[in-house]
Amino acid sequence: MGTVEEIGADENVQPPEPPQRRSPVRMTVRTIGELLITVGLVVLLFVAYEVYVTDWISAGKQRDATAALDREWKQPPSTTEAQRKAHFQGLKEGEGFAKMYVPAFGADYRFTILEGTTESTLEVGPGHYKGTAYPGPTGNFAVAGHRVGKGAPFNDIDLLESCDAIVVETRDTWFVYRVLPKDDEVSGWAAGKGKRARCKGVAPLGGQYTQVRGQEIVLPSEGSVVATVPHKDVVPPPDQQVGLMTLTTCNPKFSDRQRLIVHAVLVHVISKDDLAPGQLPDEMKES
Repeated sequence: MGTVEEIGADENVQPPEPPQRRSPVRMTVRTIGELLITVGLVVLLFVAYEVYVTDWISAGKQRDATAALDREWKQPPSTTEAQRKAHFQGLKEGEGFAKMYVPAFGADYRFTILEGTTESTLEVGPGHYKGTAYPGPTGNFAVAGHRVGKGAPFNDIDLLESCDAIVVETRDTWFVYRVLPKDDEVSGWAAGKGKRARCKGVAPLGGQYTQVRGQEIVLPSEGSVVATVPHKDVVPPPDQQVGLMTLTTCNPKFSDRQRLIVHAVLVHVISKDDLAPGQLPDEMKES
């Protein structure tokens, strides 16, 4: 039997309060919050994969494509122009055939260009639109590339300025293209920027090419940007064609709502036979 003190203490003990019932609103808000956090983490992981992991994977594929092209170029070259053209015509989807340099982006900017624009091809590097011209003085040599992830070869082409060089190397020839004047540069070009030494051979185009500018943004349905004469359903005789190079990529970044287009004009063709072994065109030294 307990003492008086113990009995008094027991009498003062309060019964435990019943647990409070959770508010349905609070539980709903908490659940939604947890779901949003989970979704946010998934999105961040996806972005990291698209931007970094696919870049790493594509970089390996691009190295392999470049190594394969280098091995091919070490073989005895074709001896006639007809054979060289036949080589281009016989290209298979995903086969590398040229290299692309943009000196303004630094000495380490170089990509092997592959035939075709399928998703698997563009995961390796820039892809040539089948049916458009190959590097040369006539036609429109059109190339597509990713802007974000998968190597992102065209990540910064919106930064290209008029007269910037885009150099294309084939087995036996260097082709130097320069970005055409932009819309706000056409007026007064000859008396302004057109006077610069780097802009030699670059000017607003005339005739059927009057509407072609150095940069434009179009809808994905505007496939005519890669036509022989961009935006026109005409194919002039070869002696009336301009040698163009057109780059296409998605716009804005992380979206395929639009297409960013860069047009450049051929200004210089250099045979490798005219250069010393290992010598590069002067344009490769630009920055």
